[in-house]
Amino acid sequence: MSHPGRASRSRPEYRPRPARPGDYDAIAAAIDGWWGRPVLAALPRLFLDHFHRSSLVVEESAGLVAFLIGILSPSDPRSAYIHFAGVAPTARRHGLARMLYAEFFAMARADGRSIVTAVTAPANSGSISFHESLGFAVTGPVPGYNGPGRDLIVFERPLGHTNAGDFP
Repeated sequence: MSHPGRASRSRPEYRPRPARPGDYDAIAAAIDGWWGRPVLAALPRLFLDHFHRSSLVVEESAGLVAFLIGILSPSDPRSAYIHFAGVAPTARRHGLARMLYAEFFAMARADGRSIVTAVTAPANSGSISFHESLGFAVTGPVPGYNGPGRDLIVFERPLGHTNAGDFP
């Protein structure tokens, strides 16, 4: 029986799990296709080798559906950073990115972090809109953020002491 306002039973119920170093191969195989351009160079294996405990993966029977590579800063005990997040084109518009961010916020908050940051290219309007919808402050483009001629948009969001799913 169908209930108005409830998710369809045919739609999979996605659940994130902690990433493992071995997840890198599936992410590396998918990432350029998901973005429609070469982006793998921005996500070397070291991120899964060293930061898998603060990263998340979503799979279904056919394989990888989404991932988030996050870092609980070893240099600043207040900060957490989201380096990369991606959702398979066929799984978009199901709230997976929002769910991954909520899980990461909860993980960061549980570790005593009070702020989450991220960056993107100025041309990435989808990322900018998404981060704004989650309550991130947007700064930039910041000239030379990533070296000469490499301007980036900087996102910053305080965590506070709310539930993981609380977004403005």
